[in-house]
Amino acid sequence: MAATLLDPDCAALLADPDWFAAEQGRLHRRLNRGWPRALGTTPMAMAAALSAHSAVPYRWRRARARDALLDVREAVLLGLPVAMLVGNVLPRHWVLLTHWHADGFRCYEPSSGHTRQVSADSIRGGRLSGLGFARPWAFVVPRLSGR
Repeated sequence: MAATLLDPDCAALLADPDWFAAEQGRLHRRLNRGWPRALGTTPMAMAAALSAHSAVPYRWRRARARDALLDVREAVLLGLPVAMLVGNVLPRHWVLLTHWHADGFRCYEPSSGHTRQVSADSIRGGRLSGLGFARPWAFVVPRLSGR
């Protein structure tokens, strides 16, 4: 989904549901070489995947207690999606923050295919709901100039 937001050529392919399903599998295989698929995609691999489709390189960082989320908010305000790794005891699942409004983010949750509203406070406090897991573990954010 991030690639379709960052790359107009990928966005044009989104209309074909067969392409989307095949692309998910292809991407998962490519990102997880040498890493057990059961453990999901690493933050470094997610940063590489987003960078491959963007004019701006991406990096990953850990989520922090009481995180100000300034880099996350700035990115989505600039139209650059941010991947957020969520879990409970262990990191388990990637979601995509796509827009900012009313002290919260629009968040694409790929397991359901739905977009949900997630408050900044629920991210900061590790009390996420509607995403399958409560705690943010990491963010993959663009490297904006001067940072």
